[in-house]
Amino acid sequence: MKHHIKNGRVIDPANGIDQVTDLFIADGVIAAIGAPPAGFVADNTIDASGLVVAPGLVDLSARLREPGYEYKATLESEMQAAMQGGVTTLVCPPDTDPVLDEPGLVEMLKHRARILNQANVHPLGALTMGLKGKALTEMAELTEAGCIGFSQAEEPVLDTTVLLRAMQYAKTFGFTVWLRPQDAHIGRGGVAHSGPLASRLGLSGVPTMSETIALHTIFELMRASGARVHLCRMSSSEGLALVASAKKEGLPVTCDVGAHHLHMTDADIGFFDPNARFNPPLRSQRDRDAIRSGLLDGTVDAVCSDHTPVDDDEKLLPFAEASPGATGLELLLSLVLKWSDDQHGNSGALSKAIGKVTIEAARIAGLPAGTLSVGAAADVVLFDPDARWKVERKALASQGKHTPFLGYELAGQVRATIVRGRLAYQR
Repeated sequence: MKHHIKNGRVIDPANGIDQVTDLFIADGVIAAIGAPPAGFVADNTIDASGLVVAPGLVDLSARLREPGYEYKATLESEMQAAMQGGVTTLVCPPDTDPVLDEPGLVEMLKHRARILNQANVHPLGALTMGLKGKALTEMAELTEAGCIGFSQAEEPVLDTTVLLRAMQYAKTFGFTVWLRPQDAHIGRGGVAHSGPLASRLGLSGVPTMSETIALHTIFELMRASGARVHLCRMSSSEGLALVASAKKEGLPVTCDVGAHHLHMTDADIGFFDPNARFNPPLRSQRDRDAIRSGLLDGTVDAVCSDHTPVDDDEKLLPFAEASPGATGLELLLSLVLKWSDDQHGNSGALSKAIGKVTIEAARIAGLPAGTLSVGAAADVVLFDPDARWKVERKALASQGKHTPFLGYELAGQVRATIVRGRLAYQR
């Protein structure tokens, strides 16, 4: 199928493109930008007047809930949510049931995703067997099966010797270790950011030192091993200051933040709203502002949806008992657009925002995605940056209907999603 997308505002941060022009797709790849290739005859023409044409989004943390948690979500439902959100590449944490610590499980997940023929799915393998923090997995075999990195998801490695050995092994073979910095003991069992609000509500707290102590450990182990580490879902101003220092030192570290942390604070818990229960928790306004600034100055490398569908039985409970997480695939684009809209006077904010969910995310994952370069896979999203939509349960394709943004009106509506040259979604 050959597509001619005409009159759209093509934004490709990877190549510094931001102009109204035409895009041509043939044989599943980007054929040309601007003028058509010789002999090009389109099978399908899309008038993108008033729309932004950008690389398909790359999401660094999307739990698809298979295998093991199909009552929360299925590949079918979450793939459809990805298409509606313009997300064409998904990185999946290994905390499924069973855990992704065996090559056969990874191959099965990849096979299921290929059959659906929608978003590109790239699993993270478990760093340790069963995520128990004791025995290392066979990282080389898991990589051959399709894993792009190794993670403990939300489970800590209590024995730092084990973590050091894992990082040394990863360094030897050039693998990236994905870690969420949270001390295993400080803040254990906490459900909200430690501060005045948690105290008033009587909620157990997770202090920012839980993040910073873990970061100090990780950076020391990086110095000893030379391993490349990606820090998942940073949440505090103090933590980001440490990341900035580590980058200045030259450590091979990158980090992302959850899209909800860009906009919300612990005050959004309101009257114990379980939809605002996250891990890490929503933190103070100072932390939120540091995240927004870090995105602008490059301390924060990427934004992810932290998509974690939760069913009603686990979410509609008292705040402290509810499962953390929220749906996010369909909100990722709108939430980064909202951040760019808030950067008044910064003419490059839109391109920077798109870059954080396309090429920058792809570079972290080591994937050939997030770009409209000629010859690249034709993963493309067309969206109206001005069209507003209301976040309602019925508007979400994800099986998980819980998000603290329910009832909000957001700008940025996806009109079409193209995956590997195939029109996978059109509104």
